[in-house]
Amino acid sequence: MPKSCPHCSTSATTELEQKTILGYRCFRCTSCERRFNERTGTQFNFLEFPTDIVLLVVRWRLRYKLSLRDLAEMFLERGFTFTHEAVRAWETRFAPMIGDALRTRRRGTIGCSWYVDETYVKVGGQWCYLYRAIDRTGNLVDCRLSKTRDMSAAKGFFRAALQVSGETPDRVTTDGHDSYPRAIREELGVDVKHRTNRYLNNWIEQDHRGIKQRYGPMRGFGSFESAGRFCRAFDEMRSFYRAPGVRGAKMSLAARRRHHQERTATLNELLVAI
Repeated sequence: MPKSCPHCSTSATTELEQKTILGYRCFRCTSCERRFNERTGTQFNFLEFPTDIVLLVVRWRLRYKLSLRDLAEMFLERGFTFTHEAVRAWETRFAPMIGDALRTRRRGTIGCSWYVDETYVKVGGQWCYLYRAIDRTGNLVDCRLSKTRDMSAAKGFFRAALQVSGETPDRVTTDGHDSYPRAIREELGVDVKHRTNRYLNNWIEQDHRGIKQRYGPMRGFGSFESAGRFCRAFDEMRSFYRAPGVRGAKMSLAARRRHHQERTATLNELLVAI
């Protein structure tokens, strides 16, 4: 099927017989007479490895407890030679893309009862605050890294959460931090019920284990930018692969495998469309 020219946007293109070294189709524009391939004009242009391999590396980096060098060694056995610095560069480049795609996909699917809390994340030897929220079924609402734990950080978090949700919640459960009541009133509205019950908020406190268990082997983050980028993409990926249904409901191994395969296929289709 002919591909539109990424240079002049015309659809008057013809496919050439030759392909790139990686096997991607080549085209020629009959209008501007320039040649291009399937990845020209996309975020995957000039990559020295197939797109699916690069995205698989980034997905495994976010999904599993693997270091940069672990991934380089694993793919070396599969015939792909690259360094751990290449993995770092791919994570920097494509993790936000994956996170944004999943974040956009969740809009309008978040429940009306939010559970909000913050946890500590070490960045450059200093403790920072990762604001996180889930709904009643355990699905992610939003997460946001902040250097401070104050009114400005709380308001920024609720503003971003409302943007991704698309709908104002009916109630929000938090701990007793002083900044939450005013932040909820000003960003979500006075009609939102605010609850401060530590037992009800155990759900979100237990959910912090995901990012804690993942970033622990990494021994913290080197910079605030990399920490914020990784935490958001990790939480989006974790929520995307989360087993469906009510929190705590049991799911057979066969059903979990089917769910994982379906999620992976959906994610691949989503990324190809970008």
